[in-house]
Amino acid sequence: MEHFEVITLNVLFVSKSVLLLLPKGGFQNKIGGTLKFSEKRTCDVIHVIMEPTLISDCLIHVFTFLPEGDLISASTVCKDWYDAANTPWLWRRLCLQRWTFCNLHVLGTEHMNNSWKMYFLRRCHLETKMGKGRTGGYTCKSLRGHTGSVVGLVYLQGNLAQNPDLRNSSATVCSASSDGTVRAWSIQNGELLWCTPVQDPLSNIITDEQRDVVVTADSTGLIKTWRGSTGQEVASFPAGSPHCTLLQYDVNDDWFLTVGTGGGSVCTLADSTLSKKSSVKVCDTFRVNILKVSPNKKWIVAGTKDNDDLSPKVIYTESLTTPSEDEDPLCRAVPVAGCSAAVFVPTQPARLAVVHQTVPSDNKALTVFDVSIKKSKYKSEIQVQQVESFPLSLNTWSSRVLLEAKDSNCLVLSCERELWVYSLKGALLANFKEHTMSIASICLDSFRVVTASQDLSLHVLTWKNDRDAGLTLESRYHLLGGSHTMSRGFTHVACDYTSIVASVEGTNGKDVLKAYFFTS
Repeated sequence: MEHFEVITLNVLFVSKSVLLLLPKGGFQNKIGGTLKFSEKRTCDVIHVIMEPTLISDCLIHVFTFLPEGDLISASTVCKDWYDAANTPWLWRRLCLQRWTFCNLHVLGTEHMNNSWKMYFLRRCHLETKMGKGRTGGYTCKSLRGHTGSVVGLVYLQGNLAQNPDLRNSSATVCSASSDGTVRAWSIQNGELLWCTPVQDPLSNIITDEQRDVVVTADSTGLIKTWRGSTGQEVASFPAGSPHCTLLQYDVNDDWFLTVGTGGGSVCTLADSTLSKKSSVKVCDTFRVNILKVSPNKKWIVAGTKDNDDLSPKVIYTESLTTPSEDEDPLCRAVPVAGCSAAVFVPTQPARLAVVHQTVPSDNKALTVFDVSIKKSKYKSEIQVQQVESFPLSLNTWSSRVLLEAKDSNCLVLSCERELWVYSLKGALLANFKEHTMSIASICLDSFRVVTASQDLSLHVLTWKNDRDAGLTLESRYHLLGGSHTMSRGFTHVACDYTSIVASVEGTNGKDVLKAYFFTS
């Protein structure tokens, strides 16, 4: 039987790039070759020649300490290092460390043998393009056809960050207009896919991507659902209100639509027939223009921005979707007044952030609440417990406050021309004043934040992890929307992982969509 000598290795790192394997025992080795790195430096590399050869498992373990750039450089040293550095497990580890979830099927079956490495490199390349926004890194198309103003745009079929299509994108965006039509557009081709018949001017639009459904509200309060693949009308419901806010959600795989009306009511409809399940008054005579559902789908917050004396209310979703004949829907007022914006924190079951007026100073503050339910033998009671509260330096005369949440400890807020990033404890993480006119809309995803302004520009910021501040935003670049002689500015913006779509208000009353598409 052949005997092998057990050799212990010291693993040393020289600067940030070069890995040296220095054996403690005495065996033959030689120095040779050079290795080039991205820092434009060359460094000597020790090629270890051993009898017996260093086993590949040890080399793979050593390579787990290398970032992707050095791992690629190491693969050029020799065949053994090449084989070790291309081990799928190493690239799978890098992928999941960076993105948590990855779907290799987006690469196609012909690339599955080396898919983890290819997935990592292609997705990094795509993010580099999206992060720099240089000419040639994206294509821009103008989508024309509406003869009125665009009142909303939403992705019907988007390219999710959890499952980006790295070969191409079949993303579809739907836009609703005061011209009374809904139009579906192919972002990659810049083509109109379908258009609904003309009806009363539309006021709102949402979509349900999973069920391929588009929902609209018009100026008379008529709610309609449309089949996303064809634009065919499915069902309608007369809400009887000229200003409707729409909210769609699923509870135990059952489809529901909650409508906030101009008269202060919240009406809940069910399934594809839009059958009425319940109705509750939340802000008498004032329109419901704040309507959000919690991540666990147990709570809805409903309120108005139009009265500084009224408080938003949290409603137990079950009492809306399966109401009791003997009991009123279970709801409770949030202990703040003059609500300007509200959002549920996406990574918590029911944590609500609210921007509101303060008493008696009449300034604005941001308060965070946890919502829960306490059940006893004879009754159930909603509990709204304050978690944090801190003042904001906002223009108190402006009602245009936009609020989004990134994770359990990051809130993004805009008012007028400024954008702020706060932690939930009130620490200001970042502040940006990049626009020359007011921000009309913001869109937030796992990679970036896009702000659309009346100055006819989109400002793109990307997330980064700061060693001291934690998660924060970094300003990147602007995308321009055209000529000020033809346009008045951006009004709405939406984005998925590979594209950005925004509506531009035309001076002739005919709004245009601008689609910016990035590819890997």
